[in-house]
Amino acid sequence: MQDKVPTGLDRKETEVYRHLDRGRLPKHIAIIMDGNGRWAKRRHLPRVAGHRAGVAAVRSTVETAARIGIPALTLYAFSEENWKKRPQSEVGFLMGLLSRYLKAEVPTLNKNNIRLEYIGRQHELPTEVQERMDWAREATARNSGMVLTLALNYSARSELVDAFRSIVNAAAQNGGLDHLHIDEDTVGRHLYTRHLPDPDLVVRTSGEMRLSNFLLWQLAYAEIYVTPTLWPDFRGLHLLEGIAEYQKRERRYGGLNHSDAHPEHSSLATKS
Repeated sequence: MQDKVPTGLDRKETEVYRHLDRGRLPKHIAIIMDGNGRWAKRRHLPRVAGHRAGVAAVRSTVETAARIGIPALTLYAFSEENWKKRPQSEVGFLMGLLSRYLKAEVPTLNKNNIRLEYIGRQHELPTEVQERMDWAREATARNSGMVLTLALNYSARSELVDAFRSIVNAAAQNGGLDHLHIDEDTVGRHLYTRHLPDPDLVVRTSGEMRLSNFLLWQLAYAEIYVTPTLWPDFRGLHLLEGIAEYQKRERRYGGLNHSDAHPEHSSLATKS
């Protein structure tokens, strides 16, 4: 007997969802949202038009992920490199767009029982933006469904630097560096994402084949799904298609697949 289709999925989304194994949905999906500029350029529009159009993609993707029961979704919204290398006018627009998005979307997040979090060097963002971020986080703090994390002014290398600094500071305040012991669990407890499981699936839009300094530690064993779709055109349907592709793969974490683990089934196996 098939599980009930979640309320809110459209016809095409429902068709893809019915073929998914509901017991093997990713626990955490991370998305590198790319292609806003190219989307605008193809339409002879300014870059900011692409960023504005990308908001609809965020809304559709977030709602679909929440409806099907994905526990965690992380969106790479604004990198540290964006902050340093983009024209100030574009950065200012993005900050304003973020503030407007948070104000407008909190009712939708609450309706879908979504809790909002952030990763990145938030203290470097404009004060008024930080205040709006704090307001939105507090407004959704009591929700118990999907955790939506926005990566803002984020860099994976900076995250690792901050984690190592945090480890050293903690050791200095608790017995000194002579007692410092570092292993993978120690590092994990000091990452921005310590409250989340590592992503099972990372989605990259616009066809680019790179991680762009995003969650480099956490994505060590994530499945990578690249779609040529530019971010403003991405919708919940594309997310479901990415999950369908993810479920076709065998996750081995460095181990053997079924056929490798049973060489007697291989034509190269020695026969007695």
